[in-house]
Amino acid sequence: MFYHSSTGKCVVGIAEVAKAAYPDPSADDPHWVAVDIKPVKPLNEPVPLASIRYHPKLSNLPLIRQSQLSVMPLTREEFETIVAMGAGKKTKRN
Repeated sequence: MFYHSSTGKCVVGIAEVAKAAYPDPSADDPHWVAVDIKPVKPLNEPVPLASIRYHPKLSNLPLIRQSQLSVMPLTREEFETIVAMGAGKKTKRN
């Protein structure tokens, strides 16, 4: 997923990791890493952090605790829930 962490705070599309993690050249801390991504498909509607925060199927996302997180894993169910939310159709909440 591609998430705007500063302006809008919302998921706007699907992205693919194009290059695995490597040392972040812009950071002094060797523990910081970067990944290269490429766009796959935009969502029909942005999915705001507020909607993600209150969706029961997304309550365990690290994004909720750290909204400027650059990279994080998603389960298939979390991914599909966000895609459905971005398609503009209603999803079952339980």
